[in-house]
Amino acid sequence: MPHAARHHRANRLLINVMGDYRPGLLDRLTRAVMEAGCHIRDGHSALLDDAFSATLLVSGNWNTLSKLEGALEGLRPQGLEIQWRRTAPPPRENHSLPYSVDVIAMDQPGILHQLVAFFSARSVSVQEMDTRSYTAAPSGTPMFTAHLAVEIPVSEHIAALRDDFLDLCDELNLDGVIEPYKA
Repeated sequence: MPHAARHHRANRLLINVMGDYRPGLLDRLTRAVMEAGCHIRDGHSALLDDAFSATLLVSGNWNTLSKLEGALEGLRPQGLEIQWRRTAPPPRENHSLPYSVDVIAMDQPGILHQLVAFFSARSVSVQEMDTRSYTAAPSGTPMFTAHLAVEIPVSEHIAALRDDFLDLCDELNLDGVIEPYKA
């Protein structure tokens, strides 16, 4: 591994946390990061039914990340399942374009897989995914919404991809949009 790649890998920690929800879990997790002298670069947490889940990408120097790893070990006895690993930013070759995909539909099994398979078949990388199921008021209809952040290869013809995506949406009775990512 080249020296620069080792240096980046040593400065990032990907953390996954799961456990039964109790008030203060996110506070304890973010406090451990802060007290170790690390910085949360990216993160997501959610309450899913009665469970808590969080994913954090943390940066720091070798010593602060080691200190954080020790603090994470200390959180395990509090009923949390915690995994972590050192990571490195992926090489950015600028051979892709960031796009945003949003879908809403009546909930039905397999929607997410069909969306992901559509993009995978075209070598479009799904960078981020967020989905929700909910009940529409006042009808009580079960609904599904998804947001995907994707990277489309520059070799892909965007207009053709968009047309194929809209055809998929028509076929599955989805309301969908694909547009350039807006920072």
